[in-house]
Amino acid sequence: MTTIRLTAAQAMMRWLSVQTTEDGHRFIEGVWAIFGHGNVAGIGEALHGIGAALPTWRGHNEQTMAHTAVAFAKAAKRRRAMAVTTSIGPGALNLITAAAVAHVNRLPVLLLPGDVFASRAPDPVLQQVEDFGDGTVSANDCFRAVSRYFDRISRPEHLLTALPRAFRVMTDPADCGPVTLAFCQDVQAEAWDYPESFFAPKVWRIRRPEPDAGELAAAVAALKAAKAPVIVAGGGVIYSGAEAALASFAEAHGIPVVETQGGKSALAHDHPMNFGPVGVTGAASANAVAEAADLVIGLGTRFQDFTTGSWALFRNPARRILSINVQPHDSFKHGAQSLVSDVKVALEKLTAALAGQRFAAPDPGLKAAWAAEVAKVTAAPEPGNALPTDMQVIGAVQRCARPETVIMGAAGTMPGELHKLWNAAAGGYHMEYGFSCMGYEIAGAIGIKMARPEADVICMVGDGSYMMANSELATAVMMGIGFTVVVTDNRGYGCINRLQQATGGAPFNNLLDDSYHVTPSAIDFVAHAGSMGAESLKANDIHDLEAKLQARHEARCPTVIVIDTDPMPSTEAGGYWWEVAVPAVSVRPEVRAARANYEEWTKNQRLAD
Repeated sequence: MTTIRLTAAQAMMRWLSVQTTEDGHRFIEGVWAIFGHGNVAGIGEALHGIGAALPTWRGHNEQTMAHTAVAFAKAAKRRRAMAVTTSIGPGALNLITAAAVAHVNRLPVLLLPGDVFASRAPDPVLQQVEDFGDGTVSANDCFRAVSRYFDRISRPEHLLTALPRAFRVMTDPADCGPVTLAFCQDVQAEAWDYPESFFAPKVWRIRRPEPDAGELAAAVAALKAAKAPVIVAGGGVIYSGAEAALASFAEAHGIPVVETQGGKSALAHDHPMNFGPVGVTGAASANAVAEAADLVIGLGTRFQDFTTGSWALFRNPARRILSINVQPHDSFKHGAQSLVSDVKVALEKLTAALAGQRFAAPDPGLKAAWAAEVAKVTAAPEPGNALPTDMQVIGAVQRCARPETVIMGAAGTMPGELHKLWNAAAGGYHMEYGFSCMGYEIAGAIGIKMARPEADVICMVGDGSYMMANSELATAVMMGIGFTVVVTDNRGYGCINRLQQATGGAPFNNLLDDSYHVTPSAIDFVAHAGSMGAESLKANDIHDLEAKLQARHEARCPTVIVIDTDPMPSTEAGGYWWEVAVPAVSVRPEVRAARANYEEWTKNQRLAD
C-alpha cells in the first residue's frame, strides 16, 4: 500500500479539496476561518498550503461566518456547502447559534472547531472548559445537540472514518444538516502515513429515494377520495428541484398550492395555482383554501406552527393529512398519512397514478381580493410628515425589484410582512425562518451572493437585528461582494413590542424608549455602515427610498439604505392565530382579556388525525 505522510490537518484539507458533486463543483466550496491558538498552527498551516484548491476566507465573527456558510448552502439548494474553522473555547462556542440555524433548517455546513489536547499534557490548556465529573468533556460537547453528526478527532487516523461519515450526512437528503468535527489541536499537527488511495477524487450523488409501493398506493387512494385537496409547499420542494414538477402536478389536477416560508418562490407568485402564503403570516386567500381542505398534502414541509396556525388552521371536519417528505420524522407528524419519498419522484408517480383526475379549483377571486389588499398596504403614501410603515417600505422595494432579485431576511417584522406581501419571482425568496435568527441577514446576503453571483440580493433588516451582527459588512467590502441592505429603523424591537401588547402586556423593554436608559439612543446607522466601507445612504421618505433603489448599480461592495419607520402598524389583512401562552393570572385587565381569547382559540386546535 502506497502511503503519504501528512499532518492530520493537511490530510483533512487535501481530502476536502477533491470531494465533488455531480456537476463538477467541490462540495465544500471553501473554508471560513478565524484563527486562534486552537487552530492557527495546524489547520492554519494546512489551509495556507492547500491554497486555491480549497480557498480560505476571513470573517469578523465566528457566528456570522457560519451564517454565511448556512445561507450559501440554502441558496445552492444543498448541492454545495462551506466549512468553518475556529479556535478552542469562545471561538468554538460562537458557532453554536449558527449550528442550530443549520440544524433546524436541515442545511449542510462543516464545522471544524479546535479542541483540547488529546494528550492532556498541558491540561488545562488556555480556554479549556473542565468538567469536574467527566474528563472526556470539552466545550465542543455543546455541539452535540445541534449537529446531525458529531465526532472528535483525537487521533490522525480518525479522519479515515470521520470524513466519509460527515459527507454521508451532509449529502443525504433525509439526514442533511450540520456536521461538527471537533479537532484536537495537538492532533492537527501530528503526522501519519495516510493511504494514497484515501485522496482519490470522489463524486457525491444526492439520492432521490423512491416511495414504498404500499405508501404510494395509500396516497393515491387518499387523493382519489378527496374533494378539496390543498398542497402545502415547503422547502423540500426547492431542495428536490421539484419546482417544475409541482407546477405541472397542480395544473394537471387543479390542486391549489399554498406556501410556507421555506417553500415561497417554488412557484412564482402569479402562477394561477399559487394561492399565496399560508398560516400565521399567510394570505387570506391561502388560509381560506387551507381551512376548507379535506386533504392537506404536505410537500417537503415540517409543519411548523406558523404554517399550521398552531394546528388550528385546517378546520374541515373531514380533514386528513398526507405528508410527503424524504425524512420519516416529518412525514409521520400529527398522525399524518406518510409517503416517504423525494418530492419530485413522488409528484411524478402520483401524476401517473391519478390518470388525469382533476379537482374543482378554488375561486380565483380569492387571489384577486388578496392582491388588492397587498396593493393597498404597500402603496406609496402621500407626501407628508408621517413615518412610513414597514409595508410601505416593502412596496417601494418591490417596485424597484428586478427579475433576478432575491429578497432575504431572517427575524423581526420582515419575515412576516415579506411572507404576506412580497410578490416573489420563481427562486426569488430566501428567508431564515426555521430558527428566525437575528443577525443572520447581512452575513446571509454574502452567502447568497457567493452561491448565486448573478442574483440581485436585497437584504431587509431592522435596526435591532442590524445591531446584533453587522461586522460582515466589512467582510463584504473586503471581498468585493455587492448587494443591497435596506435598514428599517423603528428604534427597537418593533415586532416583539407588538406581540407583547397583543398578549395584553404593557410596552416594556423592546423599543429603545421603553427600555432603561439615562441617555436616549441616537444611533447613526448611515455613518456606521459607511465607516466599514459600504456605500451608505439615508432615505428621507418612501419616494426617496425608491429613487435611491432605482439608482443603485452593480457595485463590488454593499449599498446600505437606511429609512426611519413607524414601529406600530402591521398588516391587519390575512394572518392567523398563533399560540403564544398568555399568563393565566394578572392584575392587568388587558392580560385577562388576552387570556380569555387565548383559551377560546385553543379549542380550535386539532393536534392529530
